[in-house]
Amino acid sequence: MLTVYGIKNCDTVKKTLSWLQQHQLESVLHDYRQQGVDQHFLQQIINYFGWENVVNKRSTTWRNLDEQTKNNLNSDNVVTLLLQQPTLIKRPIVLGEHIQLIGFNEKQYATTFGVTK
Repeated sequence: MLTVYGIKNCDTVKKTLSWLQQHQLESVLHDYRQQGVDQHFLQQIINYFGWENVVNKRSTTWRNLDEQTKNNLNSDNVVTLLLQQPTLIKRPIVLGEHIQLIGFNEKQYATTFGVTK
């Protein structure tokens, strides 16, 4: 079973869930807004992907942050910011046994899951 972390109304999350379903890969959505995130989860994904890759700098939330917060973001304070603003977490994040993916790239997913066209 795969867990897809994201926001249910995010187009990329919808695309990911659809792709997984089309390829008969069981998944469940963990919506940041409804179910939240905790410090343990954030440390886990930062360990997998690096904090710079976890922060979604394309998001509206990022654009709405003040310049001081953006300029002073680092490994020491990123968890606190992501706990306060979970929509800053890049999505989707797909986790499963021996699977760690961030974002959606169809080619990468096909390779990871051994899917051939």
